[in-house]
Amino acid sequence: MTEIRNVAADLARFKRRVIVIGLAVLFGFGLLGSRLVYLQVVRHEDLAEQAESNRTAVVPVVPNRGLILDRNGIVLASNYSAYTLEITPSKVGDVEETINSLTSVLEVSPRDRRRFKRLREDSRSFDSIPIRTRLSDEEVARFAAQRYRFPGVEIKARLFRNYPQGELASHVLGYIGRINQREKTAMEDWDEEEQANYKGTDYIGKLGIEQSYEKMLHGQTGVEQMETSAGGRAVRRLASHPATPGNTVMLSLDIKLQKLIEDMYGERRGALVAIDPKTGEILAFVSKPTFDPNLFVEGIDTESWQALTESIDKPLLNRALRGTYPPGSTYKPFMALAALQTGKRAASVVVNDPGYFNFGGHRFGSPEGYLGGVDMRRSIQVSSNIYYYSLANEMGVDLIHDFMKPLGFGQITGIDLGGEVRGVLPSTEWKRNAYKRPEQKKWYAGETISLGIGQGYNAFTMLQLAQATAIVADGGMKHRPHLALAMRNTVSGQVVPLPQPPAENLGYTAANVAVIREGLTSVVTSGTARGVFAGAGYQAAGKTGTAQAVTQAKNTKYNARALEEHQRDHALFMAYAPANNPKIALAVIVENAGWGAGAAAPLARRVFDYWLMDQYPSEADMAAVRIGRAGAPMGKPRVASEVAWPAAVAAPAPAGAASSATPTP
Repeated sequence: MTEIRNVAADLARFKRRVIVIGLAVLFGFGLLGSRLVYLQVVRHEDLAEQAESNRTAVVPVVPNRGLILDRNGIVLASNYSAYTLEITPSKVGDVEETINSLTSVLEVSPRDRRRFKRLREDSRSFDSIPIRTRLSDEEVARFAAQRYRFPGVEIKARLFRNYPQGELASHVLGYIGRINQREKTAMEDWDEEEQANYKGTDYIGKLGIEQSYEKMLHGQTGVEQMETSAGGRAVRRLASHPATPGNTVMLSLDIKLQKLIEDMYGERRGALVAIDPKTGEILAFVSKPTFDPNLFVEGIDTESWQALTESIDKPLLNRALRGTYPPGSTYKPFMALAALQTGKRAASVVVNDPGYFNFGGHRFGSPEGYLGGVDMRRSIQVSSNIYYYSLANEMGVDLIHDFMKPLGFGQITGIDLGGEVRGVLPSTEWKRNAYKRPEQKKWYAGETISLGIGQGYNAFTMLQLAQATAIVADGGMKHRPHLALAMRNTVSGQVVPLPQPPAENLGYTAANVAVIREGLTSVVTSGTARGVFAGAGYQAAGKTGTAQAVTQAKNTKYNARALEEHQRDHALFMAYAPANNPKIALAVIVENAGWGAGAAAPLARRVFDYWLMDQYPSEADMAAVRIGRAGAPMGKPRVASEVAWPAAVAAPAPAGAASSATPTP
C-alpha cells in the first residue's frame, strides 16, 4: 500500500528547523558581534597598548660613569666601550654545549670559562652573562653571520671602567664589579626612583671612592623605545630619552706625590697618610703593596684572585685605613700633651732616666740606656722611655684613654672611604668587654706602663696617627679627613665643592701645644731625625718610632737577624712642616724595617721636599730610599714640576682593533 506523505506537516517541520538554525546563526553572529564590540570598544585602549608593547620594547640606556680626577685634573678613572658576547642561561638549553659550539666561531679560553662560571653563580638564570669581552670587529662580524645557530647568545655594546694609572692609588680608588645577588637583594630596599635608575646597570662600585660616591658617579639612566620584529629583534628606534652621564669627582689627592711615595716603598710593605692640617684634605694615601683594579672590572680570574688573597704581603689590605699597629715612640708627644692639659706633669719637671724603670717587681728597660735627668722637651728629643713609663703610671689607663679619644686614636675618623676600623684605645671598660674569663677582664696596673711608649694594647691606623699629628700642627683644631674635594656637573660643567663639617677646637692651651711643638722640632734639629733633615730648606718637626711586630719573651734581647722578616720591628715617623706654619702633616710606617729614623723618616723628608720645595729625588737617591739605606737626599734633586709624568696605562683594546678613546675630562 502506498503511503501518502503529509506535505503540510513536512513543510512545518522544515520551517521549524530553518527557524532554529536561523536563530542559532543569529545567536552566533550576536556573540561574535558582542565580542567584537567588547574588544574594539570596551577594551580598545588596553589591547592597543598591548599590541604596541608587542611591537615595541622600552630599553634602558645605561649612562657613562663619571670620571675621577686628582687635585690637578689628572684622570684616575675613566671609561671605554667594547663589544661583549653574552649568554642568557634561561634562554639556552645546554649552556656547556652552547659554549663548546661557540668555540667553532670565536676563541673561548679556559679563563673565559672560569670567569663565566663564577659570574653565573652570582647571577640569576635570566641575567645576561659575558662569556667573551672586548671582541674585535672581525669577531663581531663572524658571530653575526652565525647568530641563528645560538639562541640566547647576543652581542652587546658595553662601557667598561678603566683605571689608566694601573696599580697607583688602587686602595683609594677601589674598583667596580658586577652586581652580585647580595647587592641586588639590598637594592630592593631602595626607593622606586633609585631602583629605576639602576635598570640595565650591571656594575657598581665595590671599594674606595668608587663605592663611596657610587650614586654621584653613576648618572641618570635613559630610555629608548624600539620597534621590534616578531622574533624580538630591534628594527628601528621610535623615541629616546638620553642618559645623563655621571658627575666627575675631584679628589684632594696629588697623584704625582702618591706615585713618588709608592715608588719609594719599592717592594716593602707599609702605609703613609699625608694631610693638609688646616683643611683635613688628604694629599697622599698610600698602602703598599697595591693591586691592579682593572683585574676586577670584567670579573677577576681564579689565578689572579688566589695570588692576591694568598700572598703573605696581603696586597688587598688597605693598611692606611684598616691596618692597626702600636704607634711606638710616636705616641710620646701626645702623652706629653696629655700630661700638660690634665695637670699631671709640668714641662719643667725633671725625671731621672737610668735606663730602666722598676714596677711591681718587673724591670722595664730602654734601648737608649742611661740618659740622666730629662724634662718634657728633652724627653721628646731623646725619646726617653723611662719618662713615659713613669708618666703612664701616674696618669692611669682611663685618663690616658679619655684624653686620646678626642684626638682620634681608636676612633672612626669619618673619612669618605668605607671599611675604616677603630683599632684599640685601651681602657678598663674596653678590657671588660673584650675578654670572657674573669681574670682576663681585670686591668692590672703593670699593663699601663707600656702604654706610655705606644706599646701594650695600643693599636691604631696611620690615618688616626696622621690626624692626631695634624691636630697638634694646627694648634688643637680637628678637621675631618677627606679625599673628595668637589663634584663637577657633567651637563652644566659647574664645579661644586663638597661640604665638610666645621673644624672642632679641642681647647688645648697654646702654651702647652708650644711645648710639644718645641720638642718635636728638637727631634729634627738635634734628635733622632737630625741626619735625615740635614740641609732641608725648611724647618720640620717630627718624632721617630719603633714598634714591636711580635712580643718578645722576657729577658730576651731583640735581634732582628734572628727573626723572620715578618717578625721584625716596624719603623714609624710622624711629622709636619714647616714647623712655624704647617702646610702638610703625615704619619708613615714601614713594616718590619726596624728603626724609624732609618726607614720611615727618609720617606717623610722627600715628601716634604716635594710639597714645599718642588724637589724630586735623584735616581740614585730613590734607589737608596727603596732599600732603607738613605738619610738626607743624595745627588742633585730634580724639579718636581718638570719631572715627566709617565704615560697612562692604555685602556684594553680588542685584538686587531685600534685603542678606544677615553673621554676627555
